Amino acid sequence: MKQNIFSREHIISELPQVKKWDVIVIGGGATGLGVALDSVTRGYKTLLLEQVDYAKGTSSRSTKLVHGGVRYLAQGNIDLVKEALYERGLLAKNAPHLVKNQNFVIPNYRWWEGIYYTIGLKAYDFLAGKLSLGKSKHINKSKTVERLLTLRQKGLYGGVVYKDGQFDDSRLATNIAQTCIENGATLLNNFKVTDLLQDDQKQIIGLEAKDTETKESYTFSSDLVINATGVFTDEILRMENADAKKSVVPSQGVHLVFDKSFLPGDDAIMIPKTDDGRVLFAVPWHDKVLVGTTDTNLDDHSLEPQAQEQEIEFILKTFNNYINKKVTRADVRSIFAGLRPLAAPKDSSEKTKEISRSHKVIVSETGLITITGGKWTTYRRMAQDTINKAISLKKLPKKKCQTEHLEIHGAMPTENRENHMYIYGTDQKGITKLVEENLSLGEKLHPRLPFLKAEVIWAVRYEMARTVEDVLARRVRALFLDAAAARDMTAEVASLIAGELHRDEAWKLNQIEEFTKLANHYCIDSNTVTA
Repeated sequence: MKQNIFSREHIISELPQVKKWDVIVIGGGATGLGVALDSVTRGYKTLLLEQVDYAKGTSSRSTKLVHGGVRYLAQGNIDLVKEALYERGLLAKNAPHLVKNQNFVIPNYRWWEGIYYTIGLKAYDFLAGKLSLGKSKHINKSKTVERLLTLRQKGLYGGVVYKDGQFDDSRLATNIAQTCIENGATLLNNFKVTDLLQDDQKQIIGLEAKDTETKESYTFSSDLVINATGVFTDEILRMENADAKKSVVPSQGVHLVFDKSFLPGDDAIMIPKTDDGRVLFAVPWHDKVLVGTTDTNLDDHSLEPQAQEQEIEFILKTFNNYINKKVTRADVRSIFAGLRPLAAPKDSSEKTKEISRSHKVIVSETGLITITGGKWTTYRRMAQDTINKAISLKKLPKKKCQTEHLEIHGAMPTENRENHMYIYGTDQKGITKLVEENLSLGEKLHPRLPFLKAEVIWAVRYEMARTVEDVLARRVRALFLDAAAARDMTAEVASLIAGELHRDEAWKLNQIEEFTKLANHYCIDSNTVTA
């Protein structure tokens, strides 16, 4: 029988075969997974350790956009936009099952906005070059209303349509993790790094980590450790130097999810300047509409950040300013907050929207390499820059980057996105086979959402899911789409996982309790905290 390369038991059993790793990556979000993929495809022996689950943090909580960043164009940051547009084009080619060409409309409520945004977006199109997703254009009032049926018509002059990418973030993370393993990398979630190891010259020679499932400790040897832990960057830096200065500040972004009826049709809305100068998006996503984001500086970070009351009010008020079918708190299906790891400001006058979004590769005196900043769209380029830096430091033999045209696991062109299974790409066949072998697995987990029992089994067997949260938050997106429905599925999903992983009743009850508590935080009235 063919060995399942995605099985945790199999991966752990092979650990002793490697005495020393070429590259160890800490962090299983977009950045860390990208670095691991770049590393392994160049032929380096690569290990990645994630303390909880792939994309548990910021990387599952984005606005689901693969974009150049229209707002950075307005700030004159041409290089950042050009790089991101190039990467957007590559991602659309390398993961076509997950990246969708999305129309965005900027509604114009001042006479001059049509001209202003049309000119700006023509520049955006030009910078995309051969990898453009299509041309932007100005449309009149009636065409704008035709496309956005719920849009407020009072004072409307027209709109500007432009194209950008839209995707599913944690699904992409899962598929990148699978691609890493298929190329020979060793990846483990629920492995928490507890210490960095240094020689007499204070140079990094490896690390210690703990399997949080079995509580067993491990020592891994490598001359190259890469810190790709996002908002947890400073915790790793303090392992090598207890007095390390703060290098990252978390900026919180909150999103509210509503039923599709508040934005019917296929087009997204982009509001370029809200009352406080931020950008707000309303984007169709998995038959719902996602509205966000905020930009709130925080002093602290956590694995489960909480939305602040004023952030929720800001999104409700701003969205309602632009639509005639008003939303209320009762209409919120799910609410989630994510933390962007921004470079710590040099002084207190810097605002989060002014702090650079470009990525930085930092080398410590110990040889530890840290990659911070950036965004999902540019994850591949960030990884390339990180490994190139390691090569320039003579920590790795020189080998060329291979990821520019590397297809991600599941890649296949997808025109029809009516059936929710499109996100699996080539893996759809495998899930269909599970249902054919056991018809009960074709049953839905909840009447309000399309997800099937078979997807739970698939997530555990082939997508490294270990808990109810792994499945309902990041493999299928139930928690992010309809938190109350996700909560209702908990017992069923816990039973299915327990059967696969041979867990006992106590484990199952603990999972139900843990996930129910978590799901409550995604329901609006138990989520909020006051600032």
